[in-house]
Amino acid sequence: MNNIESDLQTRWWNLEAKLVERFGKKPDMEAILFLIGIQEFGELRNKFTKEQKQDLMHVAVCSLLAQSGYYELEKVDDDGWPHFRQLIPLPVMNLMEQENFMKDHVLLYFENHQFI
Repeated sequence: MNNIESDLQTRWWNLEAKLVERFGKKPDMEAILFLIGIQEFGELRNKFTKEQKQDLMHVAVCSLLAQSGYYELEKVDDDGWPHFRQLIPLPVMNLMEQENFMKDHVLLYFENHQFI
C-alpha cells in the first residue's frame, strides 16, 4: 500500500469511527450512500420503497461525483427528487480504484459538510 492509499484508508477509518459513534454500528458503503442520498433529497421518511432507496443511492453517487465536475444538478422535480446530468465521462478503473475513488469523494463530502 502506498502513502496515498494509506492516507485514504486512515481517513476512511476515522470517518467510520465517527459514523459508529453517531449511529451505533459501522455502515457499509451502501448505507453511507443511502445516508448521503437522504441528506441530498432533504426529506426523512419513516419508509422508503426499494426503488426509492435505489434512487437515493443514485442521488448520492451523482452528488458525490458532482464535487469533481462529473455531474451537475439539472433540476428538482415536483416531488422534490434531484435529477443530474453527466458532464464528463468517468475514468476507466479497476474495482479497487473505483472503491478508492468513491471513498475519496465520500470523505470530501463529509469534510465539506463539517462532519469530519
